[in-house]
Amino acid sequence: MNGAQALMKTLVDAGIRVCFSNPGTSEMHFVAALDNEPSMRAVLTLFEGVATGAADGYARMADKPAATLLHLGCGLGNGLANLHNARKGKVPIVNIVGDHATYHVQYDAQLQSDIETVARNVSKWVKTSQSTETLCRDAVDAVVAAMGPEGQVATLILPADVSWGEGGIPAKLPVLPSPPKASDDTVAAIARALQSGSKTAILLGGRALREPALMAAGRIAAKTGTKLYAEVFPTRIERGAGLPHVERIAYLAELASVQLAGLDHLILVDAKAPVSFFAYPGKKSYLVPDGCQVHTLAGFQDDAEGSLRKLVQQLGAASLSPALQEAVRPDRPRGKLTAEKVCKAVGALLPENAIIVDEAQTSGVMLPSFTRGAPRHDVLTLTGGAIGQGLPTAVGAAIACPDRPVVALSGDGSAMYTIQALWTMAREKLNVTNIIFNNKSYAILNVELQRVGAAGKGDKARSQLDLGSPGLDFVQMGNSMGVHSVRATTTEEFVAALEYALRTPGPHLIEAVVPNAFAGLKLKLLPHVLSSLASLPQPIARALKRKVAP
Repeated sequence: MNGAQALMKTLVDAGIRVCFSNPGTSEMHFVAALDNEPSMRAVLTLFEGVATGAADGYARMADKPAATLLHLGCGLGNGLANLHNARKGKVPIVNIVGDHATYHVQYDAQLQSDIETVARNVSKWVKTSQSTETLCRDAVDAVVAAMGPEGQVATLILPADVSWGEGGIPAKLPVLPSPPKASDDTVAAIARALQSGSKTAILLGGRALREPALMAAGRIAAKTGTKLYAEVFPTRIERGAGLPHVERIAYLAELASVQLAGLDHLILVDAKAPVSFFAYPGKKSYLVPDGCQVHTLAGFQDDAEGSLRKLVQQLGAASLSPALQEAVRPDRPRGKLTAEKVCKAVGALLPENAIIVDEAQTSGVMLPSFTRGAPRHDVLTLTGGAIGQGLPTAVGAAIACPDRPVVALSGDGSAMYTIQALWTMAREKLNVTNIIFNNKSYAILNVELQRVGAAGKGDKARSQLDLGSPGLDFVQMGNSMGVHSVRATTTEEFVAALEYALRTPGPHLIEAVVPNAFAGLKLKLLPHVLSSLASLPQPIARALKRKVAP
């Protein structure tokens, strides 16, 4: 075997069965090796950010890594934003990045770059293989690093001569150890805090938002009355009828502070203490209330579900039934099309066992409220905040779960970052319904312009947030890439388009032409409402929070 052939067999034997690729000259021997390995599915993307985002979505749903194949440092650089999202979501990915032959590096050719430095921004494990003989051992180390208790991005750099060299030796993945549960002392201390009569909450993240862990957390809540919260942007959360309802921490720091106000104890389970997404003049960055004691039941490298089960036993709550979300759907919306009515239609029509990829930004504020009682579904969110994740993540989720419908919601600005994902959806015949909110602006930045207190509100400043001149035509773009695409300007058109897309196999795109969710008087009042929350009585503050972000 040459190095590429041995590497391919090593990856397959380690359980990696999908490679999202955007190759170049240095990767041609790896590309050729695909022909000799029928167990490896190769998925071509037209931009590296689609490849990395698709690998992220695949791993979130398959619970194992995919590989990416990227061309040199420039190709890896093009994929960094979605690798950043994967890193923040603790998602396992194995990047194979081609490099010049080892003897060619000295000439500093046009595409030569320091790939390891580029990779370290998003990878916790980075290595350049130096020989064909050691390549597969390096590959196994990469897979082990990615699949560890705290999922992470691993980047293996593959020089061209290491790839084409003869004498490749496939290597086997070792048995990986099970992550540890919380210690008896930790469980006992947290149980005392929960039974102290103080105001408590449990913040769930990562694998603690899957059904078994949610049910355990629900039993703890039934026993102690503690409040259950989820991270602002969960990697993957299972929700819907028949599961305990968990309230997500709000994106806006002022609203999150209302949720957390008055807490005496906050218990973290595969989550970090909440902080503001950005710094704002005169406002706190660390959102845990003063005087609140923070406990960690399970860290990122621990067994979240097992630790919650230990706490259930310690509290004597194993026989209790958690409060479960009732099955309830909103009525089909009518009247003028708005972002809220799009979300309402999704809640009314969402099929059983769907996967929602949510990058709707301001347009999706009402989505969790309208889907909480829908049939069971998973939601994947923008873990690292780098937009352009939604469409590629939907590609990966659909490939991981071909029998499940995928609904991807994206803002118009964020969709344009990785619009090439539509081509891959068509090429692979994926069952993805893409909903793109076209409000002709970077609407979230209009909100942020108000919140940071920036003075620039003139024509030049506003033009940097405007996408209406020239207007974007997503129907033309989608159809040109082989995706059935329609535009909806009325609620009736949108509902009809969504019904058709959900019952018809293959990828679809619905361009929903909607006004900004935060505009006009609502946008002007929002900073004043947010700044007043800390001084208002808690019942009023909570009511305002529910009004802005249910």
